[in-house]
Amino acid sequence: MPTRLVHVVFDANDPSRLARFWAAALGWEVVFEQPDEVVAEPPGFEYPGPSALPLVFVPVPEPKTGKNKVHLDLGTESATQQRELVTRLRDQGASPVDIGQGDVPWVVLGDPEGNEFCVLEPRPIYRDTGPVAAIVVDSKEPRSLASFWALAGGWTAHGEEKGLVRLRSPHESGPYLELLTSSDVKQVKNRVHLDVAPLKEDDHTAATNNLLAAGAARVEIGQGEVSWTVLADPEGNEFCVLSPR
Repeated sequence: MPTRLVHVVFDANDPSRLARFWAAALGWEVVFEQPDEVVAEPPGFEYPGPSALPLVFVPVPEPKTGKNKVHLDLGTESATQQRELVTRLRDQGASPVDIGQGDVPWVVLGDPEGNEFCVLEPRPIYRDTGPVAAIVVDSKEPRSLASFWALAGGWTAHGEEKGLVRLRSPHESGPYLELLTSSDVKQVKNRVHLDVAPLKEDDHTAATNNLLAAGAARVEIGQGEVSWTVLADPEGNEFCVLSPR
């Protein structure tokens, strides 16, 4: 049973504040707000769809520790836009972050809770993605992890560079999912994770079993009795299998 990517989820100490930061950063809007979940997505977005992955913010008590293994890259169309976007984001609460990037043409920032993200210099490959150019996942073995996520996310291979493998929706729209070579060792639960879901007419249990057979594992993160299933990919990155939609 196939599944497809439907959300990027952020653990947050203050979900409302963080959702408003990201909605302003991307030109999106907060479309749903409850104590246990806040959602931001593009204006007029038809969910679920290939043109974007909504951002979901859920409350957690733990503060962020260490560099995230999953982050967003924001695209720009000119050097001027890149400078202006960095300035605007800093005015809205972002801060410069040094993760050892050295002298690079992109800018690394942290959102108000310290989640790292990059504001990229103009790159032709991201000209039609919308404001989120890519969701980037650190990986020990990008090729093999990309194979798993092609199955789990329903996206297809879309090129490879040294140390990086790209996937994208088969509709050729929206952001890329990029698996990036990293030697960082996962030590705590990821603060940013992906949600996948079966298609509306498909079966949740069968979809979950399909992912388990492909190398996923069940994980316990204190979720209790919920309608979704929490798994980890072959490198231990948590993700959720939601109800069909």
